[in-house]
Amino acid sequence: MTKHTATELTRDTEVRPRTAATVDLRSDTVTKPTPAMRRAMAEAEVGDDVFLEDPTVNRLQERAAEIFEREAALFVPSGSMGNLIAIKIWTRHGHEVICDARGHILQYEMASMSAIAGCLPRTVAAPDGILSWELIAPLIRPKTYYIAQTALVCLENTHNMAGGTVYSPEQTEEICDRAHAAGLKVHLDGARIFNAAVALGCTVAQLSRKADSIMFCLSKGLGAPVGSMLVGSREFIEQARIYRKLFGGGMRQVGVLAAAGLVALEESPKRLHVDHENARHLAKGLAELPGIRLDPHKVVTNIVVFDTEGTGRTAAELSAELKARGVLANATGTYTIRMVTHYDVDREGIERALQAMRQICRR
Repeated sequence: MTKHTATELTRDTEVRPRTAATVDLRSDTVTKPTPAMRRAMAEAEVGDDVFLEDPTVNRLQERAAEIFEREAALFVPSGSMGNLIAIKIWTRHGHEVICDARGHILQYEMASMSAIAGCLPRTVAAPDGILSWELIAPLIRPKTYYIAQTALVCLENTHNMAGGTVYSPEQTEEICDRAHAAGLKVHLDGARIFNAAVALGCTVAQLSRKADSIMFCLSKGLGAPVGSMLVGSREFIEQARIYRKLFGGGMRQVGVLAAAGLVALEESPKRLHVDHENARHLAKGLAELPGIRLDPHKVVTNIVVFDTEGTGRTAAELSAELKARGVLANATGTYTIRMVTHYDVDREGIERALQAMRQICRR
């Protein structure tokens, strides 16, 4: 079989399927691999990655490091594992980690920072999920031997549960500068950092330049079927590889997955603006419905979170009614629903979701 590089494969013209019978807005993790990703996976040159011999994953790691202007990168099975590895490297048992109260590492990663890394979260409710130094500084413990010590600050860009809000480069750099002056490390949970970069019109390198480590996902808006990346210094990645193996993340012919990741990394950021446009259209339509509360002007990436209390129905009840009409959405609280746009839902699908919501609200 003729071998092709991921770049060559992505040159092929592709027609994405139109929105399926079910409009799935639960998450951008539900995306299916593109035809180019499937071809790249089928034709990937592979080797044993535990022996560092898989050429495709090696290329993916090199390319991720280039894009973020860092020394090295590491492919990991999931974003949660990537975040845990970073916390484990930058802390010791008994340390505290400062993060937003709605942060993914706190809410959706099985308390791994405590259960495995042995750290305590030190949280604050940040407006729109965006931490500032004014919020962080009071949480830093004094350098006293008889209290837990602060070791790490974790930022999330974009912020999932705050509705895809973004940190500007200036906000992140100020936090990093002040944290480093205080002897703290900064890890960036950049699961959707490419969405942030597109929304702000800058590069992911500019958004993460002073962070000590970065994790980003290939399997969300970028559309790869599996995997995330850790990015940082060469020394950090050498330690990360050890912890990846310790946590059961050492894989063998992983180039089959990395090939799809390469296509996602090179091609998918070019069309994320479409997801953002669809999210804004969705938010504007939802805001016009009776009983739905959200500010569409705050929707800048691909996540729409809205309040349903005014409808007289809980989020779970509304989600069930939507499902009966062929639209899937996640209830994230008693009266909050999250919808996430992605490349498997086009504008027609967004209109169908809005029509379903109109029917429900009219009732």
